[in-house]
Amino acid sequence: MYAVIKTGGKQYKVVAGKKYKVEQIPADIGSEITLDQVLAVGEGESIRFGTPLVEGAQVQATVVAQGRHKKVKIFKMRRRKHYQKRQGHRQNYTELQIVSINA
Repeated sequence: MYAVIKTGGKQYKVVAGKKYKVEQIPADIGSEITLDQVLAVGEGESIRFGTPLVEGAQVQATVVAQGRHKKVKIFKMRRRKHYQKRQGHRQNYTELQIVSINA
């Protein structure tokens, strides 16, 4: 069984028992959270789509870690104009372990 959830402005296809890195969620490590924005639920050949959300569907997840991704390096340059700009960015994430999908 799998589900398509929406969190942090992004959509993720999740399966019970796997770990996913999603946009940062303010929760403590080890706490259990409920993701109720479920867009679709599927099992085998059958799939249920929501309009926009599936009624009564929830995904239970446990917060495994809070962290930061690797640095993304931004380099801008205009040739022959003596312009160079270097910048970096690290995005925060929350690592979730999917416990169950209730549909």
